[in-house]
Amino acid sequence: MLHVLYALLSAARSSLKSQRALALENLALRQQVAVLKRRTKRPKLTRADRAFWVAHLRLWPDWQHALILVKPETVVGWHRKGFRLYWNYKSRGGRPRIDAKIRTLIRRMARENPTWGAPRIHGELCMLGSEVSEATVSRYIPRRTKPPSQTWRTFLRNHTEDLVSIDFFAVPTAKFRILSVFLVLEHHRRRITHFNVTEGPSAQWTGQQLVNAFPYDSAPKYLIRDRDTIYGAGFVRRVRAMGIEQVLTAPRSPWQNPYCERVIGTLRRECLDHVIILGEQHLRSILRRYLTYYHGSRTLLALDKDAPELRTRESIDEGKVVALPMVGGLHHRYTRRAA
Repeated sequence: MLHVLYALLSAARSSLKSQRALALENLALRQQVAVLKRRTKRPKLTRADRAFWVAHLRLWPDWQHALILVKPETVVGWHRKGFRLYWNYKSRGGRPRIDAKIRTLIRRMARENPTWGAPRIHGELCMLGSEVSEATVSRYIPRRTKPPSQTWRTFLRNHTEDLVSIDFFAVPTAKFRILSVFLVLEHHRRRITHFNVTEGPSAQWTGQQLVNAFPYDSAPKYLIRDRDTIYGAGFVRRVRAMGIEQVLTAPRSPWQNPYCERVIGTLRRECLDHVIILGEQHLRSILRRYLTYYHGSRTLLALDKDAPELRTRESIDEGKVVALPMVGGLHHRYTRRAA
């Protein structure tokens, strides 16, 4: 009975509709019947079904009356989702990416200057002729998980002029006596500011050597040393009176005073391992001659292949290369002289 009534109502409505509207309604009903005929307990709408109803929504004003399977709000939601996907596709290109070299440069500046932010890096890029916005710079700066901090290498470089190290090393003599060599090393140019030799070092003697190394008001701010018992109360009083702050390395950790350890190794390998020491005066003489070579001629990797006391770089046109014997011929200095 209901089927008959529905058919009569449909026939009545159909007579009042236009041919185009009737065709669209029939198409909508046939589509829903096709969905219901699918061999599943609960038919699911596919993307094609959703696209069909979104198109119907735009073509036929009375599309809601023929919709049975889902609510009209669902179709409206499909349409909005399609609208978003359409404009996402249209704007997929976005802003043009900046050159890879500029991106690399931004990351390099941020890595080398941990205290710089986007405005500072942007200013440097402007000075280099790179046309990028500050917002772009912010996007390519690596995100930091910790507060910015300088490296230990930078910290030490900024304090090298106020840092000195001291240490002792032993040298055997021809008569099997043990002499102690005390040296004071400036970190800035790796200069051995002072050295002396003794057979019986004491705290008072060591303190006096430091006074001799830095007369008047030339004392450094920091002094690095180990925890040897030779640096007793008398030494500590002298150091405090000079206004020097002591930095003690950890027990049995010579690597914490690396500059002194390396210089001592250099003295042994390049000089003391090749001579037999006869006594204190002989050792002082040998070390004095070697340090003349070390400060004025020997090139150091840490100083960009320069000597502690700056050497003049010579031109290839200045003349013939001649060798100047130093440390008794154990080492030589090479220079150019006109013929």
